[in-house]
Amino acid sequence: MSVRGRGALYRSMLAAVAVGGLLLGLPPGAAAGPGSAQDGRDGTSKDRWVESRLGAMTLEQKVGQLFVTYAYGETADDSDADDVARNRTWLGVDNGRQAVEKYHLGGVIYFAWTDSFQSPGQVAGLSDGLQRAALGSGAQVPLLISTDQEHGRVVRFGPPATQFPGAMALGASGRSRDAYQAGRISGTELRAVGINQDYAPVADVNVNPLNPVIGVRSFSGDPQLAADLTAAQVRGYQKAGTVATAKHFPGHGDTDVDSHTDLPVITHTVAEWERLDAPPFRAAIDAGVGSIMTAHLQFPSLDPSGTPATLSKPIMTTLLREEMGYDGVVVTDSLAMAGVRKTYPDAEVPVRALQAGVDMLLMPPNLDLAYRSVLAAVASGELTEDRIDTSVRRILTLKQQQGIVDAPYTDRAAVDGVVGNARHLEEAREITDRTTTLVKNDGGLLPLTASGNRVLVTGSTTAVTRSLAGAVTAQGATGTALATAANPTTADIAAAVTAAAGQDTVVVLTSSARTNPGQAALVRALTATGKPVVTLSTGVPYDIASYPQAGVHLAAYSNNAVALESAARVLFGEVAPRGRLPVSIPRGDDPGTPLFPFGHGLTYRN
Repeated sequence: MSVRGRGALYRSMLAAVAVGGLLLGLPPGAAAGPGSAQDGRDGTSKDRWVESRLGAMTLEQKVGQLFVTYAYGETADDSDADDVARNRTWLGVDNGRQAVEKYHLGGVIYFAWTDSFQSPGQVAGLSDGLQRAALGSGAQVPLLISTDQEHGRVVRFGPPATQFPGAMALGASGRSRDAYQAGRISGTELRAVGINQDYAPVADVNVNPLNPVIGVRSFSGDPQLAADLTAAQVRGYQKAGTVATAKHFPGHGDTDVDSHTDLPVITHTVAEWERLDAPPFRAAIDAGVGSIMTAHLQFPSLDPSGTPATLSKPIMTTLLREEMGYDGVVVTDSLAMAGVRKTYPDAEVPVRALQAGVDMLLMPPNLDLAYRSVLAAVASGELTEDRIDTSVRRILTLKQQQGIVDAPYTDRAAVDGVVGNARHLEEAREITDRTTTLVKNDGGLLPLTASGNRVLVTGSTTAVTRSLAGAVTAQGATGTALATAANPTTADIAAAVTAAAGQDTVVVLTSSARTNPGQAALVRALTATGKPVVTLSTGVPYDIASYPQAGVHLAAYSNNAVALESAARVLFGEVAPRGRLPVSIPRGDDPGTPLFPFGHGLTYRN
């Protein structure tokens, strides 16, 4: 079936199931999902609120709703001198409250480096303060408060928030239920502290082992598995009342260029896009995803002009809106990234994005310039106010449907009982135990015997080696940590060989071994000692292609505590390895030949 045919089928299905939205795992009132064709004004009370709010807003307030940015500070009224100085440089105001009031912002985004995450109670207080600013002035519309809580490699809200090992680890479990529960738990904890939108899940299909920016952020290299888990996680987040965001449309999985620093080109044909890239986005739309994030890349088969997808009307409107039937909120990836700034000046990018069909403009490098540029485009006729209204209507509808209008504030007394509670932590442990993948086990070395076993853990940072060494000790063995550089030097390798002499077993942690050849040299040197060596990749599982002579290899997909603790349980047989490779691992010397195929994974009895 053609893309256009699928879009028509999707729209007809939505009409048929409009009253059954709760089956999609959405909050009450979100029947067909924010991206559905049911967002039209049909006279319901919610539609009347949207139209009433829209009609009461000035053009300046409407344009403000299109922007999402960050402000520094632990509170909305932060008066810390450093934060005030950074905000004045960045936004021309002192704090987040003033930024919301000045620009009538539609959303804000939190990062650790903006001082947004200090403790659950602090985050909740920041969110409530910003919502009071939004509701007390200007458009009187609550904010979309967002972050990138993908888990694994990309984490903004750290412990005590419940942590998961990330998308590719969930791909290794292969269970839609696990992806759903991870989304539901994470969404529940985010919403408890006032974060009502997560820029997750990543819907990209990682078919390129050299991909420098997606990798373990993707569920899988298999389009169907990625689609199944994307849809499940969308439902999980939105069941918890947190807007999910499928990213990066039309697909960022087959590139060896990072769009943060350059402009990638995807060379897939339309047929390849249909088969490889599109399925997870279609699945997300079918699941009622609240928003979709764009990719800053060229996709010549979808738009021969070479315009970055974020700024491409053939991709954002003809393909996503018309052919795929998506009428929800489309948000750009950060407009400060090089991938979107290489072709047009900063003043033009926001206007071109809106002309392409985008709704929300994330983190322009100069907010004041971007805001004024959109207003000037309306004044000149480059953009019409009707075009602005179309996007604002989608944004207001999303806020209404996801319950943000009815419940913009947190329940401060409940925060500590929700974030990182015992039930969530136990479920995260159980899910993670289903992800650790035993790729190779020559001689049946695993599981290890704990009693009397002195285990050297080396090959990574101090924090990571200590974390795994502690988990090894908790199993009844004696773990010793020896950190190395990310790309171990000759001195690092010599120190590790010396340390191994007094140990019974060696565990070598690797991450991105292809671009850090010292890691493979470390593995070879430690193997040559004759000590039993276990290699453990804590990022992409492709590492073993750099040291195929290793006899025992585990893939954990993450270096966070929950992943390392699961790996330790597998090392000593407390749990059997159950993960299966969600990608194919090609040979290092012959990339066209698989070293280990998709779905590979060994196990042993507990």
